Amino acid sequence: MANILNTDKQITIIAALSEGSSIRSIERMTGVHRDTIMRLGVKVGQGCTALMDEKMRDLSCTRLEMDEIWGFVGKKEKHVKVDDPAEVGSVWTFCAIDADTKLVPAFRVGDRDNATANAFLEDVAGRMKNRVQISTDGLNAYKEAIEKAFAADADYGQIIKTYGHESPDGQRRYSQPEFVSSEKKVVYGRPNVDLISTSYIERLNATTRLHMRRLTR
Repeated sequence: MANILNTDKQITIIAALSEGSSIRSIERMTGVHRDTIMRLGVKVGQGCTALMDEKMRDLSCTRLEMDEIWGFVGKKEKHVKVDDPAEVGSVWTFCAIDADTKLVPAFRVGDRDNATANAFLEDVAGRMKNRVQISTDGLNAYKEAIEKAFAADADYGQIIKTYGHESPDGQRRYSQPEFVSSEKKVVYGRPNVDLISTSYIERLNATTRLHMRRLTR
């Protein structure tokens, strides 16, 4: 890669990707072929993942919020055919954020199921050095995963949010349904109920969607 693109052009491409520019628009702006842009993106992404994995260790977080963000590979789930590769279709990114420092200690990409939740929580637990309070939405996969990964070394609460239904006339909505109510629930341990929240992780997800158009609903 370094033999093909000079450092300044690589920085320009990565900056454009970080700003949410499409690969084809970057191709037009820089004159670099889209395949080269994608290879550079993968290379930088792998480097960032390795750096994050090395540095995010022995963390003193005390309050974590967790959520999942939806995306897709190749095509959306409704367009997937039986002869498509297994990796095509919907994909979910599980992510955690420290509510106090806004540090993101870990993430995991996969299906929205128990297997991905278990792998994600085991990774998070291995990076903490003290007891934490965890807040999530009502996804059932979190209950078993958190208990298995943290044993008795975590206080866990859920916040269940209720939203209004789609338009009664069947018209497509282009905005999030209206918020109706929320309920906080202690799952186990002794979490501070006032601090059970997923506001920060939801804000992170919204920012992520803003910068990566493929993740837009």
